[in-house]
Amino acid sequence: VHARPARALALWGGALAFPALQASVLVLVGRALGLEVPAGHMAVAYLAATVAVALVPTPGGIGSVEAALVVALVAAGGPAAVATAVVLAFRLLTVWLPLLPGALTLAALVRMRVI
Repeated sequence: VHARPARALALWGGALAFPALQASVLVLVGRALGLEVPAGHMAVAYLAATVAVALVPTPGGIGSVEAALVVALVAAGGPAAVATAVVLAFRLLTVWLPLLPGALTLAALVRMRVI
């Protein structure tokens, strides 16, 4: 990594891109559902919730991420009902929906006897 700075930049870029994209999805879902919380506050709420969830080891953060995000968005000034809807839609888009193409790809690879 040290011999090739471009590799270090790629590693850091990838490490920073994932939470930035996740926070962006949360902001876009919040905007779509009418959550009256500034975009910066939603992004910080996402980052704070993911840090807090690290203390509660659950597979995929199921349950703890949702609770932490709702609490963070309500603390940022959003109504609890809208914050809950935003968090559930966000988790549907970022956790559950990607499972479908993954399952289809796995099934295709098993059928082709690749794995």
